[in-house]
Amino acid sequence: MCVWQRNIQRMIDEIDACIRHEDSEEATLTRLAGKLGYSESYVSRKFRSISGMRLREYLLGRRLAFALGDLREGNAGILEIALKYGYASGEAFARAFKEAYGVSPGEYRLNPVPVALRTVLRPLDCYLLGADKTDAQEMESKVKTYFVTIPAHKFLHIRNYESIGYWDFWQKQSRIPGQDQETVCRLLDSIPQKLDDLGGAEADSASGQVMAFINEPEGRICSWGIPLAEAYGVRLPAGYAGPVPPQMRLMDVAEGTYLVFEHGPFDVETENSLVEARMERAMKAFDYARAGYHLDLTPGRIFYFCHDSKRFWKYVRPVAR
Repeated sequence: MCVWQRNIQRMIDEIDACIRHEDSEEATLTRLAGKLGYSESYVSRKFRSISGMRLREYLLGRRLAFALGDLREGNAGILEIALKYGYASGEAFARAFKEAYGVSPGEYRLNPVPVALRTVLRPLDCYLLGADKTDAQEMESKVKTYFVTIPAHKFLHIRNYESIGYWDFWQKQSRIPGQDQETVCRLLDSIPQKLDDLGGAEADSASGQVMAFINEPEGRICSWGIPLAEAYGVRLPAGYAGPVPPQMRLMDVAEGTYLVFEHGPFDVETENSLVEARMERAMKAFDYARAGYHLDLTPGRIFYFCHDSKRFWKYVRPVAR
């Protein structure tokens, strides 16, 4: 099963590449089967058994997510977008788009309200992965530390006052209607102007999305003795005046100084636990006094946590002199 979970992850990455290359549905399946060395029917069956959805359903959803990005960010005509993503006509595209998002392509372009995108499926939960036989001595990447000033911005998010950690956060959120992980991530993917987004138009999974800990009087008392509320959302420009999903909060975050602990790219399947341990050691060992700063525990300050194995793992902590 673990081998096929990794195979599904490879397929998912390949599907997005096929969409960018404007491959047809048939060409995409042929390419996936060829990459894995199995028949097309076997690949389709394994995808469904592990992901819980048909491969065709997932592929169509991702195509619409890419198309939505083009409508929101680009200037191409609706028919041009329809043909680009494999629809025979603008009418067929409009029907599929409205069925998925509840609005027509033209209506969305005029008023890009939050919608639930088909985000990238993640059969491997990186937060639960172990070391998987990787020797810690083989990891040469080091944790960098540096100070940054983050300008004033907004933070669009959901928050939980009782959870302890990422897994527990989503377990508790799943009990709240409309705040489960899939719904929230898909809605956040459709929000424009995300500051941490790598372009946005390609509807990348978890694009611009970050975990955060807010110094909040109603929060759970953490190991530092202060109340923290866990949150998940996207950072937006200070002047953002766009849509806000009803189940989310939009918070103003003042300009501030932060200390960043950053690890470079790593193999999430084999090194996640090792990198996490390395990050924890670096944060515990940092000498704030020597650097002329202290951890800023003022109510309202935010601690950001960014996990993207292809680019970095970051803990962003608020500090003051």
